[in-house]
Amino acid sequence: MSAGEGMLVRCVQLHSGIDPAGNLESVLTGIAEARADGVDLLVFPETTASRSDEPGTRLVAERLDEGFVAAVVAATATDRSDGPSGAPDPVGADRGGPATGPTVVVGTVESNPDGPPFNTLVAAQDGQVVAVYRKVHLYDAFSFIESATISPGDGILETFQVKGFCIGMVNCYDLRFPEISRLLADRGVDVLLAPASWVAGPLKEEHWTTLCRARALENTCYLAAAGQAGGNRIGRSLVVAPDGVVHAMAGPEVTTLTHRLSRAALDRARQEMPVLAQRRFRVDPELITRTAPAQGTPGPAPVPLPRTAHTPNPVARPAEVVDHTSRRG
Repeated sequence: MSAGEGMLVRCVQLHSGIDPAGNLESVLTGIAEARADGVDLLVFPETTASRSDEPGTRLVAERLDEGFVAAVVAATATDRSDGPSGAPDPVGADRGGPATGPTVVVGTVESNPDGPPFNTLVAAQDGQVVAVYRKVHLYDAFSFIESATISPGDGILETFQVKGFCIGMVNCYDLRFPEISRLLADRGVDVLLAPASWVAGPLKEEHWTTLCRARALENTCYLAAAGQAGGNRIGRSLVVAPDGVVHAMAGPEVTTLTHRLSRAALDRARQEMPVLAQRRFRVDPELITRTAPAQGTPGPAPVPLPRTAHTPNPVARPAEVVDHTSRRG
């Protein structure tokens, strides 16, 4: 494949600290290096801006138009002569490389005036925010209660384009819930991004790899996942092809993972496995409300929100109902 074909993706595996200012230098350096290397899409982990290994720690929250995110967005601008405050950019401006840069996805902790902050992913392109996703499924499992310090998101799913590929985002624990990835597939996603901060534990690495492969295979899309490294996080950033094969995987250390995605391979997988067109059920995009349980206690049954009129997915035909009790033999 020539350098001009497909899309060059890089996953950056960091060991973020709790201070956004301390993490920003690493991110801006990564953006400058990606620009010089001709990377099209640069993916950082969940909570790039502020992370702690201690459950219950309140991370540093900021608005999306200030601080960490504002600096990252400014670093993606074609004109890199000014930083977010109008001063010369100390990292990105003097590193050379192409005038255009990568689309960048980072994880942050977003201020919420109505309660605890959101665990948010932001995609920035050419000096603008092009997509925001606030984590819906909070990690209340394996003795970890993320909902004690984080609010669940609003369920709004946004997509964006890079080099003719449609991109969607999920966040870490979302991988255990296939509906959200399928909703993005329904919206035409070619590449599913999964920034994560996957906590180590018995079989957790196997869960991680299995879930990433499953989400790619069942939706016949690429999946690129950037993980947090160090402490009690597993790292293991990876790129999975639409046939479920892992094409590249990192270890547990701080590193980068770069891989070129192929439009031809994507189209071929969808022709050979037309599972999206053959579906018999659709995914209802309605969110359900759920009260976070106290640690160690089962949660209440979900309460559906009021339903609104919607147009059924044209490829999701009603399933045939078969009465097996009438069969003989």
